Amino acid sequence: MKTIGHLIDGQTQNNESRAQDVFNPATGEVSKRVALASKTTVEEAITKAQAAFPAWRNTPPAKRAQVMFKLKTLLEENADKICALITEEHGKVLDDAKGELQRGIENVEYACSAPELLKGEHSKNAGPGIDSWSEFQPLGVVTGITPFNFPAMVPLWMWPAAIVCGNTFILKPSERTPSSTLFICELAQQAGLPAGVLNLVNGDKEAVDTLLNDERVMAVSFVGSTPIAEYIYNTANSNGKRCQALGGAKNHAIVMPDADMDNTVNALMGAAYGSCGERCMAISVAVAVGNEAADNLVEKLQGRMSEMNVGPGTDNQNDMGPLITAQHFEKVKTYIDIGLEEGASLVMDGRNLRVDGHENGYFMGACLFDKVTADMRIYQEEIFGPVLCVVRVDSMQEAMDLIDAHEYGNGTCIFTRDGEAARYFSDNIKVGMVGINVPLPVPVAYHSFGGWKRSLFGDLHAYGPDAIRFYTKRKTVTQRWPSAGVREGAQFTFPSN
Repeated sequence: MKTIGHLIDGQTQNNESRAQDVFNPATGEVSKRVALASKTTVEEAITKAQAAFPAWRNTPPAKRAQVMFKLKTLLEENADKICALITEEHGKVLDDAKGELQRGIENVEYACSAPELLKGEHSKNAGPGIDSWSEFQPLGVVTGITPFNFPAMVPLWMWPAAIVCGNTFILKPSERTPSSTLFICELAQQAGLPAGVLNLVNGDKEAVDTLLNDERVMAVSFVGSTPIAEYIYNTANSNGKRCQALGGAKNHAIVMPDADMDNTVNALMGAAYGSCGERCMAISVAVAVGNEAADNLVEKLQGRMSEMNVGPGTDNQNDMGPLITAQHFEKVKTYIDIGLEEGASLVMDGRNLRVDGHENGYFMGACLFDKVTADMRIYQEEIFGPVLCVVRVDSMQEAMDLIDAHEYGNGTCIFTRDGEAARYFSDNIKVGMVGINVPLPVPVAYHSFGGWKRSLFGDLHAYGPDAIRFYTKRKTVTQRWPSAGVREGAQFTFPSN
């Protein structure tokens, strides 16, 4: 059986004593194995990245950008293969995988603008005969730790920006979905990245802790659950590293009485059940303002859910594929049991779904709870599965108070025809990414992605302009060349212009 290895200093290697199974979630079968890096292997990757840094740092930004232009072409040429690997290991339908990859490619396109993005500022004659300027210098060796649910997109949020800024990079992807991530890194080598600039180590907590504790690693980017994000952030900070750690979410959609209900339902279907709900931007709570709106919403959702096709992601006739693992399937199923025990009304139950020919796959049908309240665990906690909760409130302000009180603040949206209400909502809600009649308000590549509250640990968001700030440090230079033959006396006052 094939074992997925690491990419270190431009070479694929696999000499580990430990490995773990990689499953096809549509069949429940082991499709391959992935090597788990030891501390020694990770330290070797850091050493190679550190050795590659001086030459890469001094490579002109335009030449770094040329690699990104070539990478973009290679990603597009190999899109079908990449998406097939994503679907094989994650389970999402191929069209969803294509959308993920396209979002990743957009971040590569942004990185192609490195010569413009890295321009500093210049002030001539800031003082008598004195010029001053700022420049943005790379940090050194940096790392990214990425989740299973977006094995192409999330790594492409990180390393293209970091590398184009002049850093060298070590990527630690999820061991559940390793193949597409490794293949993309191999394409980067084909695009012209020098050996050691981009390295990939597969692994578990041993690999992560090695990266967090090695003093040669200058910065850490992370996407995953909130408990792990908090651990990553605190550990990195205690070791003097710059860190951005994106955590979990419980994203709410407010449905106003004046909303276009048919369009709202269609939007919520994709936002709640796309990728089997395994998205940090998935809508998992619909807050209906007024019982009439709630009744209408639930009725229409039930109708649309009954029409859903659930099955293997390789068939694009399907709307939703399987959950990632048997363990996660049981976790989501347990949450549904908890919701029933807590008194919520389960109006659509997907627990007993069977897919012909794929009886051992981790398939769960779409689930819908009505009459959920804020004290229930299914409301408070991130389920990360195909479960949508409907909460009923009497006013928009009550809905906003509900959202603001939640510990997470990743994304939210409102469905309404009222511009005044939408403007008030977007201006006052305490959430990092807001949609107006847009259920998944994921920013485009030239903005930045990140939530508020316990959805983000760190000051800078992912990708876009914040990525350039995160992966560089500003240096300001003040310069003066005295006229020949002029000698000045000592000045003991603080300098000014």
